Amino acid sequence: MEGRKPASAEATTELSYFDIQAYWGVTKHMGGLRATDALTELCHIDEDKYVLEVGCGVGLTSCYLAQKYGCWVMGVDISEKMVEWARRRAVRRRVEDRVEFRVADAQALPFEDALFDVVIGESVTAFPEDKRRAVSEYVRVTKPGGYVGLNEGTWLETPPADLVEYVKRTMAGAEFLTPDGWTELLAGAGLSDIVARTYKVGALRQRLDEMSGLDFDDLLDRLRAWGTFFSLYLKNPAFRRYAREITPSAKIIRDLFTYLGYGIYVGVKREA
Repeated sequence: MEGRKPASAEATTELSYFDIQAYWGVTKHMGGLRATDALTELCHIDEDKYVLEVGCGVGLTSCYLAQKYGCWVMGVDISEKMVEWARRRAVRRRVEDRVEFRVADAQALPFEDALFDVVIGESVTAFPEDKRRAVSEYVRVTKPGGYVGLNEGTWLETPPADLVEYVKRTMAGAEFLTPDGWTELLAGAGLSDIVARTYKVGALRQRLDEMSGLDFDDLLDRLRAWGTFFSLYLKNPAFRRYAREITPSAKIIRDLFTYLGYGIYVGVKREA
């Protein structure tokens, strides 16, 4: 059956944030499809646009854009397993003729200059070590007059140091910025007419947003993921220690949704 995992999960799953997500076929971003709709509206995506999604994960946004707008989409992700999930999703959603997926690093995109009308990333640019290089790559492959848009976790209030440390330790070194930080990153890459909108979100709202846009097969994949989680937790001591380490306390959850929200940041590449 499509999407079924290998039986020897203990041997194949690496204990890292991205490897486990890729193994399970699960990715998410703050705000869900509500945030995606806000981002695509500001980027003026329509059926005539060629869109690059950086950090496409399992392909949820890329396939959604192709279905909703009829645009052409290129999705890239640094994880080959994620790309495999995304390709299966495109076939399942019947948009494989309008969506292509490749393995690529956000900091070194394998595309010629000025190829795409729009470049977007959702919960992606918080992770590269060199954010300026990544955003410069987004701008490089965007056509003059085109849009670069980000949906990123944003510190809406100055967070306590232990919360920042927890995020970096459990989320593959993620570094969220303030609204000014994200805006300055886009401006520093040469984008103009920058629009920044920030949103606060609660734990329940975020959970509902994460479920939006999922079809029946997606829900089955989520159930399999949870089954794999509990199997690993019971059988694999290393995974059990890792799960305990990354499981947030009630205080961490409360603090996350007190200080952290998300922001939509969109800029225009200047005409040559």
